Amino acid sequence: MVRPREFDEEQALDEAMQLFWEKGYEATSLSDLTSRMGIQRPSIYSAYGDKKALFEAALRRYSNVHAAQVRGKLQHQSSAKEAFRAFFEDLVAEEYQASPNRGCFCINTMVELAPHDEKFEVLTREHQMYLSVLFQETIEQGIRSGELAANTNAKALAQTFVVALIGLTVMMKSRPDRRFVDHAVETILTLLS
Repeated sequence: MVRPREFDEEQALDEAMQLFWEKGYEATSLSDLTSRMGIQRPSIYSAYGDKKALFEAALRRYSNVHAAQVRGKLQHQSSAKEAFRAFFEDLVAEEYQASPNRGCFCINTMVELAPHDEKFEVLTREHQMYLSVLFQETIEQGIRSGELAANTNAKALAQTFVVALIGLTVMMKSRPDRRFVDHAVETILTLLS
């Protein structure tokens, strides 16, 4: 008979996600994980597999939560232009308020692991494509409402916004002058004209 787990797997996974997000995959040790998650190594292996499998589970959890947050932010506004303005302005404001600035866990993984690990290349690309779909849906809504021109290429514009999002997020880890970033956001938003 299988013994029931003596810890909350979701809470432990959230703790692992936060730690990996703070330190990255390579810099996070199993000792760090057991301490943060409040469980021992055998429990980690039993519940999640090895460190890489735990990282994958944490990244998948983050991707799901992040995508839901992005969808919520975009749907909260009454117009496509306002949705993207609020999205990018909130992104910038949150990054400048965060201390330390962790950036986006998925983008951090894209930079750290995707260049030499096919699994994480695929996982981070999937997240990028999902964000592109969310952006495209918002743009298409703007086209249907007449707010955006009927000949707007929704897919290309959505993909451009994903590239802008990734670039801004990576760049803000170095805390550039706020005016520099604000000007970039204003220019990005002119693509909706």
